[in-house]
Amino acid sequence: MVNQGLVKKPVFSFWFNRNADEEEGGEIVFGGVDYSHFKGEHNYVPVTEKGYWQFDMGDVLVDGETTGFCSGGCSAIADSGTSLLAGPTTVIAQINHAIGASGVISQECKSVVTQYGKNILELLLSEVQAQKICSQIGLCSYDGTRDVRSESVVDKGSDKPSGALHDQMCTACQMAVVWMQNRLKRNETEEKILDYVNQLCERLPSPNGESAVDCSNLSSMPSVSFTIGGKVFNLPPKQTFWYMANILLKGELISTYRFGIIYILQILGDVFMGYYHTVFDYGNMTVGFAEAV
Repeated sequence: MVNQGLVKKPVFSFWFNRNADEEEGGEIVFGGVDYSHFKGEHNYVPVTEKGYWQFDMGDVLVDGETTGFCSGGCSAIADSGTSLLAGPTTVIAQINHAIGASGVISQECKSVVTQYGKNILELLLSEVQAQKICSQIGLCSYDGTRDVRSESVVDKGSDKPSGALHDQMCTACQMAVVWMQNRLKRNETEEKILDYVNQLCERLPSPNGESAVDCSNLSSMPSVSFTIGGKVFNLPPKQTFWYMANILLKGELISTYRFGIIYILQILGDVFMGYYHTVFDYGNMTVGFAEAV
């Protein structure tokens, strides 16, 4: 349409009507924006990968508190064709815990906490680089600083796990490091941190996406926020519930489970886009968000 001169500007925008009782379900505008469907200014971020309009985002917050994993940055896409929001298991488990959602119990995760939890905390307090801890204690075959890992199993004489179990223990360890590092910043005690992380091991998202939430607690549920372009985009409790009701973690699609906390793509589907009017600027290769009305 741009090449044929059918639109005034190389821009298209989305608005989703969150009021299900109204006839108009939403709107896509080619060549501009409908100013009646948002307020304020759009906050734009550059596209880093053109295929999916991928962009960089910052931290994910639960009730205003950092979840730690994306504080150094994550990749994300705004997908109008997806009814869900998806993200790192490391983050989702914390959201599950915060709103009391059911989850999957990971015995590998609990084993890491029981067998290596105190050691991990000691290394963090000793200021060992977080990404190197799991390899240092023998649970990962790479140090987290490069896109390489050894495919060889550990020596037969070692009591460390190998093969598929080694991969699962490595992933569990990496998640535990993020969780513990995050709680240490809050000056929590060792006992409290280990207990919290052990609880998170029981709140991992199901591969099939199902999760149970007590709807009577909706009013007391925390908000979930995403930092994009230095601005915090908040989803209030009602939207947070829909976040969890529609969440789906596809390990093979979003990331390989073995490298679950290395390569993650945060997908902001129409649960997010319903709350924030979204502009895709093809001319400047940017994506912008503003509060929808």
